[in-house]
Amino acid sequence: MSITPEEMENLPPMSFPGKIKVIESTGLDYLRAVAYLKTQKIVGFDTESRPSFAPHQPHYGVSLLQLSGQRRAFLFRIKMMGGIPKALRSILSDEKIIKVGAAVYDDVRGLEKNTGFAPKSFVDLQKIVWEYGIKDKSVKKMSAIIMGGRISKAQQLSNWEAPQLTEAQQSYAATDAWICREMYLKLLNSEKHPLTPEQMMPNQPKNVQNDKNIPEER
Repeated sequence: MSITPEEMENLPPMSFPGKIKVIESTGLDYLRAVAYLKTQKIVGFDTESRPSFAPHQPHYGVSLLQLSGQRRAFLFRIKMMGGIPKALRSILSDEKIIKVGAAVYDDVRGLEKNTGFAPKSFVDLQKIVWEYGIKDKSVKKMSAIIMGGRISKAQQLSNWEAPQLTEAQQSYAATDAWICREMYLKLLNSEKHPLTPEQMMPNQPKNVQNDKNIPEER
């Protein structure tokens, strides 16, 4: 159901193994990216935003949209592109292309604030892993349990509106989208062992007993 940080540290590192392309305009690379994504039945999905570290700082909104197939990942710098172009919106609205992510509702809502579109065929891993006996819901922990590997989150709070994205940022962004696709595919080929209502309840401190003073099960 769950995995500890110590257990994760013993797992082999894992990152996106394919080709990463950063898209900053609607030129030839953009057209090629859209053409590739339209051939995919399932893509990994994620977004990144420039973090705010103080209350007086503004909320910067979504800076990056990541979409990944098995061997190719595209990082769309949508603020540089002036929003989400029409052909890219058509992928997000295509019911025949499944977009898999984690905490998808928040990501989609952030994108809709940038450019309106009709989201279709989005799958949120956090909403389905319980069917497979998994309680942890962070991407890092889910990937450790499902894929048996450890992904890095070191770049999560980096500046996603920097003039150029570093190789570390690109790898992180591509991995976060790609790993969601891989987890979904593996779950589809796995037996379901749903958590019970009791297992889905939040963990309680071991020294807390219920009103009837029944000792906690071990």
